Amino acid sequence: MRNQEGSSVKEEFLRKWIRGLRRYSCEKKNMSFLERKKAIKLSADLAMASTRDKTIRWSQALIANAASENVCIGSSSAPKKSSRKKKMMLMRRSRARVKSVKKEMSSARCIAKRLMEKRTRKLKNLLPGGESMEDGCLVEETLDYIQSLRDQIEVMRSLLTASQLIINPS
Repeated sequence: MRNQEGSSVKEEFLRKWIRGLRRYSCEKKNMSFLERKKAIKLSADLAMASTRDKTIRWSQALIANAASENVCIGSSSAPKKSSRKKKMMLMRRSRARVKSVKKEMSSARCIAKRLMEKRTRKLKNLLPGGESMEDGCLVEETLDYIQSLRDQIEVMRSLLTASQLIINPS
């Protein structure tokens, strides 16, 4: 049952990915290498996110980010954060450092807690939409995201193998 479910997800991903690639190739005929790379990655991410269940938060975050950035494949510059946001982030970091320096955490419990918070923060930064997720659902969302990335890699590998067989029939 698991293989049939996984294969249907992969087939749906492949259909949506090809549809996205066609849409981007119609928008601009002569793409540079970097524009083509960006179009392939974006269409793969959006196809992967759209094949997932609507309750999965990382997929909602990927789709929302693409929509909010008004993604344009032909543009060569990546969207930049505003300088005000950067200043606020730097201020928060400096406040956090001052607070952490003031507190002396010598017990093993405090050290473990700090290490866990640091790792949780890193995990939230890696997962699309992770910054807004609660710690309770973070592991489940991360596992689902990893499985989706694995499926994406398998589909891309099979597509590459198939294309190599067509180009070099031996």
